[in-house]
Amino acid sequence: MKRVLIITYYWPPSGGSGVQRWLKMSKYLPEYGWQPVIYTTENAEYPIVDHSLEKDITPQAEVVRRPIVEPYSFYKKFLGIKQEETIKVGFASATKKTGWKAKAAMWIRGNLFIPDARCWWVKPSVRYLKAYLKDHPVDAIVSTGPPHSMHLIAMKLKEALGIPWIADFRDPWTEIDYYGDLHLSRRADRKQHQLEHEVLTKADKVVTIGWDCARSLGRIGQRNVRVIPNGYDWDLSQQSQTSELSEMFTITHLGVVTPSRNVPQLWSALKELKDEDENFSKNLKIRLIGQVDQSVLQSIEAEGLTESTELVPHIPHDEVLKAQRASQVLLLLVNNTPNAKGILTGKLFEYLASGRPILCIGPEDGDAAHVISEAKAGTTIGFEDKERMKEALAKLYRKYLDNDLPNNANASIERYSRRALAGEYADLLERIT
Repeated sequence: MKRVLIITYYWPPSGGSGVQRWLKMSKYLPEYGWQPVIYTTENAEYPIVDHSLEKDITPQAEVVRRPIVEPYSFYKKFLGIKQEETIKVGFASATKKTGWKAKAAMWIRGNLFIPDARCWWVKPSVRYLKAYLKDHPVDAIVSTGPPHSMHLIAMKLKEALGIPWIADFRDPWTEIDYYGDLHLSRRADRKQHQLEHEVLTKADKVVTIGWDCARSLGRIGQRNVRVIPNGYDWDLSQQSQTSELSEMFTITHLGVVTPSRNVPQLWSALKELKDEDENFSKNLKIRLIGQVDQSVLQSIEAEGLTESTELVPHIPHDEVLKAQRASQVLLLLVNNTPNAKGILTGKLFEYLASGRPILCIGPEDGDAAHVISEAKAGTTIGFEDKERMKEALAKLYRKYLDNDLPNNANASIERYSRRALAGEYADLLERIT
């Protein structure tokens, strides 16, 4: 088999969304003649740990782990956070801590750690991999970010060794939703854009997960960016199994709920439905599985929905399908940010595989809306359209009462299976080598 070096910060025991794309891609690449060589950390500060994912590591993978130095010990001490606590994903905060220290910590992160807090890993990784690859050669390199320091490692290896390289963007770089929260100086902002442009123009190929993001990266780097989306790794034959649906009208969201995913209009619409119908109030359960920012909890509390809300901090990924299929409705919250049209998370494809109806709050002309509409899997409603939210929820509730909520299991989504997507990546690797 040919060999591909995959440079990734996120790898089991890391849990959460960041690890899924390349854990699953590498799982199926050997079927197409490519052996994955994983370069990752041995002591990373992961926000979520999920050992159940280790079973998805293909036996044919060669995993190389190296120590990383991260600045989080200083960060925690500065903010008064216990050392055993993890740093939350996407700046989701579980506490109400604010003030000058939090702002100063964010300024330090944005201006002293460029492009991100893993920048100290670049030089030692390049030094190590130069020597390693002489004895263990590979035919291609893939770097996946964020963190975008992974792209810098690959870029320097490309410059030194001339190995074909694909830069894989799971999220944007300077157009990511929290970029404006970093309080960047002009110098730091200029440096971020310079590094981004270098990566986009020096990589042999740039790949991303959605069409809007591809257009954006193409404008920045003047490249024809390839779209290979995220996907699901469930066997669709499981859809024929009897599903034990929740007896309550359960609306489930899986994953991090950051401030940009907070939708006050949705909580307000649910409150009005509760006030108008006592039975709706009794039947409603809002189930949030994953990290939830304090600001979101405050919005839910302000609408009197706390008693109807169940918070589940985390579940192992192998239990996700069960949780999805037990829900009456699956809630997809797109980040309300300038890049909202291009946000297309792996969670959406797993929602599709579950077969449950999806209520998406986000741009009606965005990438997520396109996929949902194409699969006939649910409804997308704009961030501010409370009346449509209320109408959609009322309609879903009526179908729930009639035991008529659709099962949207659809064979046409097979092209979003992780196995099929790995085939697309293998074809791209063949083309650049």
